[in-house]
Amino acid sequence: MYLTLIILPLLGSIVSGFFGRKVGVSGAHLITCTSVITTTLLAIVAFIEIFDSLTVSMLIPVLIVSSLVHIYSISYMSHDPHNQRFFSYLSLFTFMMIILVTGNNYLLMFVG
Repeated sequence: MYLTLIILPLLGSIVSGFFGRKVGVSGAHLITCTSVITTTLLAIVAFIEIFDSLTVSMLIPVLIVSSLVHIYSISYMSHDPHNQRFFSYLSLFTFMMIILVTGNNYLLMFVG
């Protein structure tokens, strides 16, 4: 479950980035928003299981804000011709923020 929590936004970014023209604009919206919202729900479940963890306590606000940004961006970026690229980069940014928050050493924090 914890690996899924980290990898899901990366998969959404890859699918939206490489297959954005095949899935279309609404498909890219659906894939990236669903992956981030699912990651948020998994983080809430992880918070219930591990109550005192600082990582999960920081992961929930990061993912809630990222979910809200994803949802808001659907209507805000509706007239942009490069919607799929934007949502791919937004999911990649969410993945990097998750790596930053969950990293347990300085190298992972630097990569994130």
